[in-house]
Amino acid sequence: MSNNILVETSARHVHVTKEHLAILFGEGATLTNKKDLSQPGQFASEERVTIVGPKNELKGVTILGPERSATQVEVSATDARTLGIKAPIRESGDIEGTPGCKIIGPKGEIEIDKGVIIAKRHIHMVPETAKKLGLKNKDIVSVKINTDGRSAVLGDTVIRVHESFADAMHIDTDESNAVGASFDQMGEIIK
Repeated sequence: MSNNILVETSARHVHVTKEHLAILFGEGATLTNKKDLSQPGQFASEERVTIVGPKNELKGVTILGPERSATQVEVSATDARTLGIKAPIRESGDIEGTPGCKIIGPKGEIEIDKGVIIAKRHIHMVPETAKKLGLKNKDIVSVKINTDGRSAVLGDTVIRVHESFADAMHIDTDESNAVGASFDQMGEIIK
Protein backbone atom coordinates (compact mmCIF):
# COMPACT_ATOMS: atom_id res chain seq x y z
CA MET A 1 0.00 0.00 0.00
CA SER A 2 1.15 3.51 -0.78
CA ASN A 3 2.34 5.74 2.07
CA ASN A 4 1.06 8.80 0.19
CA ILE A 5 -1.42 11.12 1.86
CA LEU A 6 -3.30 14.22 0.68
CA VAL A 7 -1.90 17.33 2.39
CA GLU A 8 -4.46 20.06 3.04
CA THR A 9 -3.92 23.59 4.31
CA SER A 10 -6.07 24.46 7.31
CA ALA A 11 -6.36 28.25 7.52
CA ARG A 12 -7.20 30.16 10.71
CA HIS A 13 -10.66 29.35 11.98
CA VAL A 14 -12.93 29.24 15.00
CA HIS A 15 -15.08 26.48 16.52
CA VAL A 16 -17.99 27.74 18.65
CA THR A 17 -20.53 26.38 21.07
CA LYS A 18 -24.25 26.83 20.39
CA GLU A 19 -24.39 29.25 23.34
CA HIS A 20 -21.55 31.41 21.98
CA LEU A 21 -23.04 31.32 18.47
CA ALA A 22 -26.27 32.82 19.88
CA ILE A 23 -24.31 35.63 21.57
CA LEU A 24 -22.25 36.39 18.47
CA PHE A 25 -25.02 36.11 15.85
CA GLY A 26 -28.28 36.43 17.76
CA GLU A 27 -30.70 34.08 19.48
CA GLY A 28 -31.62 31.10 17.29
CA ALA A 29 -28.64 31.58 14.98
CA THR A 30 -27.37 28.55 13.09
CA LEU A 31 -24.25 28.04 11.00
CA THR A 32 -24.81 28.27 7.25
CA ASN A 33 -22.83 25.72 5.24
CA LYS A 34 -20.74 27.55 2.64
CA LYS A 35 -18.47 24.64 1.71
CA ASP A 36 -18.11 21.04 2.84
CA LEU A 37 -14.64 20.13 4.11
CA SER A 38 -12.81 16.86 3.47
CA GLN A 39 -13.68 15.53 6.92
CA PRO A 40 -17.23 14.09 6.81
CA GLY A 41 -19.82 16.34 8.45
CA GLN A 42 -17.42 19.30 8.75
CA PHE A 43 -17.98 22.53 6.84
CA ALA A 44 -16.80 26.11 6.45
CA SER A 45 -19.69 28.40 7.32
CA GLU A 46 -20.80 31.71 5.87
CA GLU A 47 -20.48 33.24 9.35
CA ARG A 48 -17.35 35.29 10.09
CA VAL A 49 -15.98 36.83 13.28
CA THR A 50 -13.17 39.13 14.41
CA ILE A 51 -10.52 37.72 16.74
CA VAL A 52 -9.02 40.33 19.08
CA GLY A 53 -5.73 39.96 20.95
CA PRO A 54 -3.65 42.37 23.05
CA LYS A 55 -1.80 43.77 20.00
CA ASN A 56 -4.09 43.44 17.02
CA GLU A 57 -7.16 41.81 15.49
CA LEU A 58 -7.94 39.44 12.64
CA LYS A 59 -11.17 40.20 10.77
CA GLY A 60 -13.29 37.85 8.69
CA VAL A 61 -12.24 34.63 10.42
CA THR A 62 -14.33 31.63 9.33
CA ILE A 63 -16.34 29.57 11.78
CA LEU A 64 -16.23 25.84 11.07
CA GLY A 65 -19.31 23.77 11.71
CA PRO A 66 -20.99 22.03 13.25
CA GLU A 67 -21.05 23.60 16.72
CA ARG A 68 -18.66 22.13 19.29
CA SER A 69 -18.72 21.46 23.03
CA ALA A 70 -16.05 24.16 23.57
CA THR A 71 -15.16 27.35 21.73
CA GLN A 72 -11.67 27.22 20.23
CA VAL A 73 -9.58 29.50 17.99
CA GLU A 74 -6.96 27.90 15.70
CA VAL A 75 -4.35 30.26 14.26
CA SER A 76 -0.90 30.02 12.70
CA ALA A 77 2.21 31.10 14.61
CA THR A 78 2.28 34.24 12.45
CA ASP A 79 -1.35 35.00 13.38
CA ALA A 80 -0.58 34.46 17.07
CA ARG A 81 2.32 36.95 16.90
CA THR A 82 0.11 39.45 15.07
CA LEU A 83 -2.54 39.12 17.79
CA GLY A 84 0.05 39.31 20.58
CA ILE A 85 -1.01 35.94 21.98
CA LYS A 86 1.46 33.24 23.11
CA ALA A 87 -0.53 30.34 21.69
CA PRO A 88 0.87 26.85 22.28
CA ILE A 89 1.01 24.09 19.67
CA ARG A 90 -1.75 21.67 20.62
CA GLU A 91 -4.05 19.07 19.16
CA SER A 92 -7.54 20.34 18.47
CA GLY A 93 -9.64 20.11 21.62
CA ASP A 94 -6.65 20.21 23.99
CA ILE A 95 -7.28 23.72 25.31
CA GLU A 96 -6.63 23.47 29.06
CA GLY A 97 -4.02 26.02 30.11
CA THR A 98 -4.14 27.90 26.80
CA PRO A 99 -4.67 31.66 26.44
CA GLY A 100 -7.98 33.23 25.53
CA CYS A 101 -9.09 36.18 23.41
CA LYS A 102 -12.09 38.29 22.49
CA ILE A 103 -14.33 37.17 19.62
CA ILE A 104 -16.63 39.73 18.00
CA GLY A 105 -19.68 38.89 15.89
CA PRO A 106 -22.33 41.11 14.32
CA LYS A 107 -24.71 40.82 17.31
CA GLY A 108 -22.35 40.57 20.27
CA GLU A 109 -18.96 39.60 21.60
CA ILE A 110 -17.50 37.02 23.94
CA GLU A 111 -14.30 36.80 25.94
CA ILE A 112 -12.94 33.26 26.18
CA ASP A 113 -10.44 32.59 28.97
CA LYS A 114 -8.84 29.65 27.09
CA GLY A 115 -8.93 28.10 23.62
CA VAL A 116 -6.39 29.86 21.38
CA ILE A 117 -4.01 27.29 19.86
CA ILE A 118 -1.66 26.69 16.97
CA ALA A 119 -2.90 23.34 15.69
CA LYS A 120 -0.36 20.52 15.82
CA ARG A 121 0.09 19.10 12.35
CA HIS A 122 -1.84 15.87 12.08
CA ILE A 123 -3.15 13.16 9.81
CA HIS A 124 -6.80 12.12 9.93
CA MET A 125 -7.01 8.44 9.10
CA VAL A 126 -9.68 5.74 8.98
CA PRO A 127 -8.90 2.55 10.94
CA GLU A 128 -8.51 0.49 7.74
CA THR A 129 -5.75 2.78 6.40
CA ALA A 130 -4.01 2.90 9.78
CA LYS A 131 -3.99 -0.89 9.99
CA LYS A 132 -2.59 -1.24 6.44
CA LEU A 133 0.18 1.22 7.28
CA GLY A 134 0.91 -0.31 10.69
CA LEU A 135 -0.11 2.87 12.51
CA LYS A 136 -2.35 3.58 15.48
CA ASN A 137 -4.02 6.59 17.08
CA LYS A 138 -1.52 9.09 18.59
CA ASP A 139 1.49 7.64 16.72
CA ILE A 140 3.98 10.30 15.62
CA VAL A 141 5.36 10.21 12.07
CA SER A 142 7.18 12.45 9.60
CA VAL A 143 5.83 13.41 6.20
CA LYS A 144 8.03 14.16 3.18
CA ILE A 145 6.58 16.84 0.92
CA ASN A 146 8.16 17.25 -2.51
CA THR A 147 7.62 20.65 -4.10
CA ASP A 148 9.55 22.71 -6.63
CA GLY A 149 12.33 24.39 -4.67
CA ARG A 150 10.81 23.96 -1.19
CA SER A 151 10.72 20.22 -0.45
CA ALA A 152 10.80 19.38 3.24
CA VAL A 153 10.20 16.69 5.82
CA LEU A 154 7.65 17.70 8.46
CA GLY A 155 8.21 15.76 11.67
CA ASP A 156 6.11 15.56 14.83
CA THR A 157 2.96 14.73 12.87
CA VAL A 158 0.33 13.04 15.04
CA ILE A 159 -1.86 10.27 13.65
CA ARG A 160 -5.54 10.61 14.55
CA VAL A 161 -7.58 7.49 13.81
CA HIS A 162 -11.39 7.39 13.78
CA GLU A 163 -14.00 5.68 11.62
CA SER A 164 -15.68 9.03 10.90
CA PHE A 165 -12.53 10.58 9.38
CA ALA A 166 -11.31 10.78 5.78
CA ASP A 167 -7.61 10.23 5.10
CA ALA A 168 -5.86 13.64 4.93
CA MET A 169 -3.00 15.53 6.55
CA HIS A 170 -3.67 19.03 7.89
CA ILE A 171 -1.00 21.72 8.11
CA ASP A 172 -1.48 25.41 8.85
CA THR A 173 -0.84 28.29 6.45
CA ASP A 174 2.68 28.95 7.78
CA GLU A 175 3.66 25.33 7.12
CA SER A 176 1.91 25.29 3.75
CA ASN A 177 3.69 28.45 2.60
CA ALA A 178 7.04 27.17 3.91
CA VAL A 179 6.87 24.10 1.64
CA GLY A 180 5.08 25.82 -1.27
CA ALA A 181 2.18 23.36 -1.08
CA SER A 182 -0.24 23.17 -3.99
CA PHE A 183 -4.00 22.63 -3.87
CA ASP A 184 -3.63 18.89 -4.59
CA GLN A 185 -0.40 18.40 -2.64
CA MET A 186 0.59 14.88 -1.66
CA GLY A 187 3.01 13.82 1.04
CA GLU A 188 4.77 10.56 1.87
CA ILE A 189 4.38 9.18 5.40
CA ILE A 190 7.74 8.18 6.89
CA LYS A 191 7.61 6.05 10.05
